[in-house]
Amino acid sequence: MNTPSAEAPRTPQPAHTARSSALLACAVVGATLAVLITLGHDGRRIAQLALLASPLVLWLAWPLRSARMRRLRTLLVTLWTLGFGLDAVVRAYLLDTYQAAPDSALVLGAAANTHARESAEYLWMHWRSAFVWSAALVTAGVIAALFARRGAIASDAPGRRPPRWAVALVSLLLLGACLAYASKPWRRLHPVLFWTHWSQSVQQQRATWADQQKVRDRLAAQARAIAPVVTRAGPSTVVLVVTDSINRDNMALYGYGRPTTPRLLAHQAQAGAQMAVLKNAWSVDASTVPALRNMFHFGLPDSQEPPHVLALARAAGYKVWWISNHDDIAIEQQHARHADVVDMVNRTPGRASASLDGEILDCVQEALADTGTERKLIVVHLMGAHPHYSLRFPENANPFDDDVDAVETGLVKSGRSAWVRHFRQQYDAALLYHDFVVSELLQQTRSAGKPQDYRAWMYLSDHGQEVGHGSDRAGHSPSTASGYRIPTVLWRNQQPLSAEALQQPFRADWTGWALMDLLHIQWNGQMPERNVLSEGYRWQAPAIPVAADAFWR
Repeated sequence: MNTPSAEAPRTPQPAHTARSSALLACAVVGATLAVLITLGHDGRRIAQLALLASPLVLWLAWPLRSARMRRLRTLLVTLWTLGFGLDAVVRAYLLDTYQAAPDSALVLGAAANTHARESAEYLWMHWRSAFVWSAALVTAGVIAALFARRGAIASDAPGRRPPRWAVALVSLLLLGACLAYASKPWRRLHPVLFWTHWSQSVQQQRATWADQQKVRDRLAAQARAIAPVVTRAGPSTVVLVVTDSINRDNMALYGYGRPTTPRLLAHQAQAGAQMAVLKNAWSVDASTVPALRNMFHFGLPDSQEPPHVLALARAAGYKVWWISNHDDIAIEQQHARHADVVDMVNRTPGRASASLDGEILDCVQEALADTGTERKLIVVHLMGAHPHYSLRFPENANPFDDDVDAVETGLVKSGRSAWVRHFRQQYDAALLYHDFVVSELLQQTRSAGKPQDYRAWMYLSDHGQEVGHGSDRAGHSPSTASGYRIPTVLWRNQQPLSAEALQQPFRADWTGWALMDLLHIQWNGQMPERNVLSEGYRWQAPAIPVAADAFWR
């Protein structure tokens, strides 16, 4: 009587059939990896990543007798493909959306400045793109899993040796892979090593931001050594309003077709020469952290050891407030903590929190009413229209979501999709609410103190926003003009503002020079050619991906 075996005997495959199946598995899995790598890389990096990915692909050509080892091989090859694929699709998404590599300053800064909740909200807003790229990755994984099962199987059947050309090709590829792994610059491109190092860079960035006290102490000492002086006697109150993600093209104050800024228009009619709307204002950065760094460090590079605007103001005798609706560790550590009084109204993690900007109005009024100091600088940092747009205005306060107006018709003619038009409606509703907050801040400043006291107010955005202006997408846009087109408005109750001079283009990274003028602070590092309020102002176009003639409109 025969004893049944634990595993049914395998019917041996002819040798040429087994080799064909194994070669097909190598070819399909290799081609799948090649397509994925090409999506996220270019130039010689495609060849470098292909060599780094080749060992497990070539493993499919190595005959295995054990069924357990073949299952393990199938699993490992599938995970290997998904690992390289995930690396590629993330790179491809960043390249397509932001024209940036994952290890660029833009992406590292954004990742270091992002909480888990904000990441989830970002993915929820951009779920369409996430779905497309995820579907591509899953498809590649399924293909790899199906064909990895067809890897070479050791057979008891007699057969010829593999062709010499196949042995030579495999040997050549293995040699190339060994050289790739031996080379440190090549080896660091491997997804496991690259993203491990990337994660460490993000953590290092966060640690650097969290350990800013020594930097602030150094900047304070530097400001005292500069010895800035206030040239105007008497009480002085200056309010700087910095908002987020506002594109001036969506403001009726700048000629937009929807009534998004009725209150600021009313202020403009009332204030006359005391108020100036800078028609050609530009940011030089398309994201918040570098934009604010430039604003408060005069647009100077780190190599020149530029002073901090708030440290100079304090050294000159101003009491400084920082009132913010952001919960942002980078901005708090790099800028807010330079102030005498720091009031972070919004303490919900993530810039996509539902805290409305109107929450800061009472805090600003308290600062304006403070009688303990003669000179005040109040910095107000708003959420503005930072995505999600629907969280930037009160519920059921969108007057643009029903009517088919000229703006909607224009978007349809331009081929903008329904979801981009929907975001435009929300964005414009956010600007309408933003107009209420900003105009209230201006009114508070105009009404503060005694009529003869000097008061000034400056408002601008850190960067712009693309909402169907130049492409069928919504969000940050570092590669188009919409990412840099910002509003800038000045008001002061003394010394009328020259309308002719203020028709020139303005750079947000030169904000500090104008702010020093509004504060009447003099110091030995002044550059009147960068002060838009000075007769010596000389425009210089920044290095951003916008045509030179665009700065004049």
